[in-house]
Amino acid sequence: MIRALPCLAVFLFSSIAFAQDPAAPATSAAPAAAPVTLTASPEIATFQKLEDSWDTAINMRDQYGLELVLSPLFMDVAASGDITTRNQQVASLVAGDDKTMHLDQKVITVRLLGDIAVANGTYLLHHKTATGQADEKGVFTHVFEKVRGGWVCINSQRTAVKQETPGKNKKGSTAEEPFHIPFFSKDSKN
Repeated sequence: MIRALPCLAVFLFSSIAFAQDPAAPATSAAPAAAPVTLTASPEIATFQKLEDSWDTAINMRDQYGLELVLSPLFMDVAASGDITTRNQQVASLVAGDDKTMHLDQKVITVRLLGDIAVANGTYLLHHKTATGQADEKGVFTHVFEKVRGGWVCINSQRTAVKQETPGKNKKGSTAEEPFHIPFFSKDSKN
């Protein structure tokens, strides 16, 4: 018992010593909150530059610029469901079927996963359709891979956001509650 007491004292003292932060002040006040930064993260700025290069390549019909942004393994899933490769994207750009096509993309979030990055954002695509010119607004997910110190897009998924047409009224809800649960809702039949 007598031998255990010094061992216990050494253990408690070492636990207390390691638990204390030598750089922290010896006051009992709560630590100050970290300042909130209002600027975008460096990752968002980096990937916005890549998206801007992509936009410029599309808008200026620059084959080489598009090839620098897209990986040879690139796959694109358009909002319409069409799936194309990098070569098909470049061929469409060079053929110039749609001279009015214009793309603007804005990065909202970026997640880095080692040599892979996932960028999410919004886009506006002005293009020609069977019925004339159209503006397609939507969201995108782009997957980038770090290759030789730079980033290239390996996958793109776009989803168009449904636009409300002016003059059409939305059907309003007649429910008293925001959700309708059949057995628990107030109903005139019950």
